[in-house]
Amino acid sequence: MPSAETAAGWALEIGARLSAPPDPAMVAAAFAGELEGQKGLAAGMGLADLAHTVMLIEQKVIPKEPGAGLLAALLELQRGPEGFVLDPALGDLYTNREAWIAQRTEAAGWLGAGRARREATTTAWHLAVRAGVLDCATALADCGEALVRKAGALRDALAPDYTYLQAAQPTSFGHYLLTFAFPILRDLDRLRSLHARVDRSPAGCGSANGSRLPQDRERLAELLGFAGPVVHARDAMWQADAPIECLGAVVAALVNLDRLAEDLFFFATSEAGLVELSDAHARASKILPQKKNPYALAWVRSVANEMIGVQAAVAASGRTPSGQIDNRLLAYRDVPRALASAAGAARLMAAVVEGLRFDAARAADRLARSFTAATDLAEVLVLEAGLDYRAAQRVIGALARELEEQGRRASSLTPADLAAAADRALGRSIAVSPQSIARALDPARAVAARKGLGGAAPEPLEVMMVACHAALAEQRSFCAQAAAAAQSSAQLLLATAAALAGGGPWR
Repeated sequence: MPSAETAAGWALEIGARLSAPPDPAMVAAAFAGELEGQKGLAAGMGLADLAHTVMLIEQKVIPKEPGAGLLAALLELQRGPEGFVLDPALGDLYTNREAWIAQRTEAAGWLGAGRARREATTTAWHLAVRAGVLDCATALADCGEALVRKAGALRDALAPDYTYLQAAQPTSFGHYLLTFAFPILRDLDRLRSLHARVDRSPAGCGSANGSRLPQDRERLAELLGFAGPVVHARDAMWQADAPIECLGAVVAALVNLDRLAEDLFFFATSEAGLVELSDAHARASKILPQKKNPYALAWVRSVANEMIGVQAAVAASGRTPSGQIDNRLLAYRDVPRALASAAGAARLMAAVVEGLRFDAARAADRLARSFTAATDLAEVLVLEAGLDYRAAQRVIGALARELEEQGRRASSLTPADLAAAADRALGRSIAVSPQSIARALDPARAVAARKGLGGAAPEPLEVMMVACHAALAEQRSFCAQAAAAAQSSAQLLLATAAALAGGGPWR
C-alpha cells in the first residue's frame, strides 16, 4: 500500500494535471475554510460513496474483487476510525477520504468512476438537509405543542392585548399565546413541502450531463432512501434555488419565534411585569446585581438576525452564471447549520414557554388602569344609543382624553359622563344605563363576548386548541415516519455493502 505522502499526492492529482502541491496560503485559507464547512457532510458522503460503489458493482462496471475491497475500506471509514483526521492540506472532505482509502486498498481508483467530487458532496448535502428539515420541523412542532398547552392553562387569565406596545383590548393570555401556534403550523407546511424537494437524489448525474458509464440513477435514489432522482442531470448538480428556499423557510420560522421573544422581552420588564421567565432561562448581570436578564430571548433574536444575513449571502452566491462552484460553497456549510440553529431556537422557545410565569394580579391592574374596554363601550353606544360607529368612536375618544387628563379610571364612568361627552362631541345627548356601562367595562365579559371564529372567548379558543393539537400531532408523525424511513434505508445500504464486501453483517 502507498505511503500517506504518496496517497496524498495521488488524491490531489499531483503529477497528473498538477505539477506542484497546493500553496500553504491556499491551504490555510481556501482549503481549510471549505473543509470546515463540509465536516457535517461526512456521514452522508460515506453513504453516497457506498451507494455509488454498490450500484457500479451491480452494473458490472466495477469488478467484484476490487469492488469488495473498496466497500470494505468505505465501511471501515464509515465507522469513524481514530486514524482518520481531516487535513486541510489534502483539500476538501472528498479528497481527504480518497487519500485515506488509497492507503488501504488498490481499488481506490474506482471510487470516482463516472462522477465528480461535487456529485458526492451535493448528494451528502441533500442527505444532511433532508435530516435537518425533519429535525427542525420536529422542534417547531414541539414548540407549538408547548404553546397550546400553556394557552390551555391560561385560557381564563385576563390580560391586555397590545398594539404599538400600548394596551389595546382585553383578551386572555391563553388566546394571546395561541397566536404563535398558527405561524408554526405554516412553518411546518413550508418545511414539509421543502422536504419533498430535497428528498430527491442528485446521485449519478456525472459531471453534470450524465455519464457514458451505465449508471442506474433510480437504483442510487433507492439505495440512499430518496423518493426519486432529480430528473435533469445538470440541474441536479447546480440548483441555486434549493439553498435559498431552505434558508427562506428557516428565516420565516425564526422571525415567527422572534416575534414572541420580542413580546416577552417587553412583558418581562419591571415596567410591564406581566410575565417572568424561569431562572433557568435567564442570566445574571456581572455589574448590576438586581438584574435578571432574559438571555434565552436574546439568543433567539440573535439567531434570527444572523440567519437573515446568511440567507442574503447564500442568495447572492447563487446569483452567478450556472455551473459555478461558489453557488455551493456557502450552501454546503450554511444550510445544515441554519436548520440546526433554528431547531435549537425552537426547542429553547418551547422550554421558555413551559417555564413562563404569568402575573394575573399585575395583568388585572393593567386592565383596570388602561381604557382597554373603549371599543366595547363604543359598540354599546352603537347598539343602545343609536349612534353610527364613527360618532360613537368620537364620543369615547374624547372621554379617553378627559379620563387621562383627570387621572381617572374608566371604571369611574357614569351615564352622565357619557351624556356630557356626547353633547360636547356631537351636540346631542344620549342615554345609556349604568348596567350597560358596567358590562361593557368588565374585561371578563368583553372576552366572553368574542365568540366568533378565532375569538378570545373560551369556546372558539377551545376549538382552535383542539385543531392545533391535531395538526401538530400529524406533522410530528410525518417527521417521525420520514426519519425512520431514512434511517432504515441507511441501514439497508450498509448491510448490502457489507454483504458485497464479504465481511459479514454490518455492525
